[in-house]
Amino acid sequence: MERRRLELGVGLFLVIGLSCLGYLSFKLGDIHPWGSSDYEVHARFSNVAGLKDKAAVTMAGVTIGQVKNIRLDDGQALLTMGIHKDVRLEEDVIASIKTMGIIGDKYVYVSPGASEEYIKPGGMIRDTQPPLDLENLVSKFVFGNVEKSKQ
Repeated sequence: MERRRLELGVGLFLVIGLSCLGYLSFKLGDIHPWGSSDYEVHARFSNVAGLKDKAAVTMAGVTIGQVKNIRLDDGQALLTMGIHKDVRLEEDVIASIKTMGIIGDKYVYVSPGASEEYIKPGGMIRDTQPPLDLENLVSKFVFGNVEKSKQ
């Protein structure tokens, strides 16, 4: 009887351990076997300058989604972003690519809009701003091509 209780306890421990391992695998791998809780929105940029898949999409400092795919389309970068279902984006939002800190990771920052109309799932963000090209700016400064303000 004592041996049977020990075997039952070990078996229960293994089942719980494997369940936790499976949960962590799905969570860390960002796998959604029962559907995703976000909708897709697209944006077209002239340059994404190092932005990567799974980069954060933020609004007012809060993460509202992530970049799902970046591909080249007619000479421009077409981003597909997954936005949380509880966040509704106005039609006049502006998407821009920013950098965390001076040399940190790139992310997409969405400035809120004021329109009464919202972007539908699969819709397009019309207003975008490419990232600041820091290398170009530094080279202009070093080689003296920076325009001086007129006083």
